[in-house]
Amino acid sequence: MKPLVELIAKGIVEYPESVDVNELDVEGTTVLELRVADGDLGKVIGKQGRIAKAIRSLLSVAAKRKNKRAALEILE
Repeated sequence: MKPLVELIAKGIVEYPESVDVNELDVEGTTVLELRVADGDLGKVIGKQGRIAKAIRSLLSVAAKRKNKRAALEILE
């Protein structure tokens, strides 16, 4: 699931080399922490959070296919 989030984020942002995704396991849920450059934060979140919601939806579908749970946290 980490490669999926990296691929999507790198395709959206202006500085793909600054994309960093950390994968944590918290109480049976895979938590992916996404960090991008300061100028790219708005691009990842999108207007009214639409892009972030879309990324979370894709992540949820990918996790369900593997019978797991996943969450995305976008960090500043």
